[in-house]
Amino acid sequence: MDIEKIRTLIALMEESELVNLEISSDDEHISLTRHYDTPAPTMMAAPTAGAAPIAADAKPAVKAGSVETSPMVGVFYSAPSPNDPPFVKVGQKVQAGDTLGIIEAMKIMNPLEATQSGVVDEILVDNSEVVQFGQPVIRYKA
Repeated sequence: MDIEKIRTLIALMEESELVNLEISSDDEHISLTRHYDTPAPTMMAAPTAGAAPIAADAKPAVKAGSVETSPMVGVFYSAPSPNDPPFVKVGQKVQAGDTLGIIEAMKIMNPLEATQSGVVDEILVDNSEVVQFGQPVIRYKA
């Protein structure tokens, strides 16, 4: 295993702010994970007399519907090139096997294909955004 290759991958992770990076070839498998220190808790000011109380059990709403997740770490592209229309739009019906986008990893363009049929409810990442392995990318209507 080439230590310079590992150092290059670490530098790539740092400049791209990646958390996980996994690369496999015929004879090598490299998996890198960055761990961040948990920030110290911050002090909050006490609410003023006129402030409305905040519900302790308030949670962000989770939308219903299944999602397509990223199969790898890379950069998500919604269209084949900057001048082309996106592969899918919100409200569009897709079939299993349709291309939803492209994920670029190590200068290789990998198609993100639909694993199921459905109607696109939400595109959860922006064009040219770095995605992590398992990160939700597309949500289907429930």
